[in-house]
Amino acid sequence: MTWMKSAYQAAYGPKDINADAVTTGKYSKNIGGITGRTEATGLGVFYATKQVLDNALVCKNLGVERGLKGKTFIVQGFGNVGYWASKFLVDEGAKLIGVSEFDGSIYEPRGIDPDALLEHKKKKFGVNGFKYASEYFNDE
Repeated sequence: MTWMKSAYQAAYGPKDINADAVTTGKYSKNIGGITGRTEATGLGVFYATKQVLDNALVCKNLGVERGLKGKTFIVQGFGNVGYWASKFLVDEGAKLIGVSEFDGSIYEPRGIDPDALLEHKKKKFGVNGFKYASEYFNDE
């Protein structure tokens, strides 16, 4: 992102008002980038989803109840964006029930804790082998 900002400034001049906005502050903090860059895109996914599901007309047309609470979702990719979007959605009351990743897919209709899955992924370098039900539910 730092390179992109620099290339923009080379083309339009260093004082162009859009130079900082061209990469939405996601360049190095030591040249003025913002904190919170890591979760920014996932947070954007969360807010976009929340906006859609808070719209009464959209929900009526889709035949769903308003709000995130109680909604289930599946993510494709559990990298930076997938993790943070999942975390924010779960924190708002939605339920993560499936994840597809480069090494496999997992499905748990009772819900998947994004933080527990992230820890598994860090240790095993993927989601494959994550036994959510046997590790986190006592009813098996």
